Parts: sequence; C-alpha cells; structure tokens
Amino acid sequence: MADELADTTVALFVAQRGTEQVEFTEPKQAVEDAGATVDVVSSGTEEAETVNDDLDAGESFEVDATFSDVSAEEYDALVVPGGCVGADRLRADDDAVTFVREMFDADKPIGVICHGPWTLVEAGVADGLTLTSYHSLRTDIRNAGGEWVDEEVVVDAGVVTSRNPGDLDAFCEKIVEEFEEGRHERE
Repeated sequence: MADELADTTVALFVAQRGTEQVEFTEPKQAVEDAGATVDVVSSGTEEAETVNDDLDAGESFEVDATFSDVSAEEYDALVVPGGCVGADRLRADDDAVTFVREMFDADKPIGVICHGPWTLVEAGVADGLTLTSYHSLRTDIRNAGGEWVDEEVVVDAGVVTSRNPGDLDAFCEKIVEEFEEGRHERE
C-alpha cells in the first residue's frame, strides 16, 4: 500500500440509484490504496444501489454523509462517477451541484468520469475547460463553454475527466497523481 494520499480526504459521490458500479468502486479503491480517507456522499443515508452497464442491478454501498451535511472545506478532493441515470440524479440535486462548484472555486482537484461531467456543466464550471466524457455529453459540454475532446483521460486545471469504464486504469492513475498535487489555481 502506498501512502502518497495519506493526509488526503476525498468525497466520493454516489446517487441513491443508478451510479455505474465500477466507476464508483475502482476510483474508491485507487485512492484508498494510495492512503486517502474516502467519504461516500449521497442525497440520502440509505444504501446506494449501483448499476452495471446502466441496466443491470449492481451492489449496494453504505453512504457516510449527505450532500447537505458536508462542506467543501472538509475535503481535499472530489470524485464524481458516471452512470447515465446516476449522473442525471446528481446534477438534479442542488446540494450536490453546490458542492461541486465550491470544490472547483476552492481550487481543489476533481475527478469525473463518463456521464459525471453533467455535474460540472450544471455547476457552471465547464466554461473554458478542456474535458472528455461519454460521447453523448459533448454538445452539453460545448454549450457550457467547454472544449470536448475524445481522449482516454484529460487533465485541465486539476479537473480529471475520462470517457467510460474502459478508461478507468488511466483515470484512477491520474486522479491519484492530481490529488497528490493538491490545489490547482484556477482563473
């Protein structure tokens, strides 16, 4: 076990239903293996039900805190997994969106994968960033002022994005690196 994130506390979002399981479990494991403390944050305190391939039921996971109970001041970094339904639920939650905006405004690193960049769009922070995502979000990102590219992993101002579960190895490696670097000054 490495310890490059030993003093790092990460908020990991999960929708109450619909987050893609591997996009939740693999980044969680990666940052925990690097020594980080991870809090699973959701809209409610019930166990969150994940999915596989957006259709099949996945496992359920315990939630540590709700969006309304946490503050960006408590965390060093944020991970937002995808899953079409889960990401849509996250972007519709005002407290989740506010948390994303606060993390961004505090220059803290953020890792977002697949449909997760909808939260960046909804938070109004995509403008001027180069991002990747699941291909169906490209118009949303462009309309929000971001530049969309089709690449495995993209880092811009401490925001790490990837397209889909096939990119998880690169995504997990890059979030650990960016989280270790810490704050990234943004304009």
